[in-house]
Amino acid sequence: MKNPLANLMQQAQRFQETFQKTQEEIAATEIQAESGGGLVKIRMNGKREVLKVEIDPSLRQEEHEVLEDLIAAAFNDGVRRVAKLKQEKMAGLTGSLGIPPGFNLPF
Repeated sequence: MKNPLANLMQQAQRFQETFQKTQEEIAATEIQAESGGGLVKIRMNGKREVLKVEIDPSLRQEEHEVLEDLIAAAFNDGVRRVAKLKQEKMAGLTGSLGIPPGFNLPF
């Protein structure tokens, strides 16, 4: 009969490997966020790094402050989308551990 502690350690090792793979998948995922009905678009990866900002040429006539607000809104949309992506990807992983939905892990 196997040692229960050895079984637990094997499970922990498998979880760690799966967790690492999931983190890598999230980091490699790209999302597109936008504001102003698509006038400002931001492409961001799962590490919340902005890869590209697109500004519709029609906005070049707008006041500087309006453009700043639209860029900030698009960035915030991207951050929310990355957070949702992480939550969805981790739900299956943490569900197998019996961790309740919405419980934020420190990583």
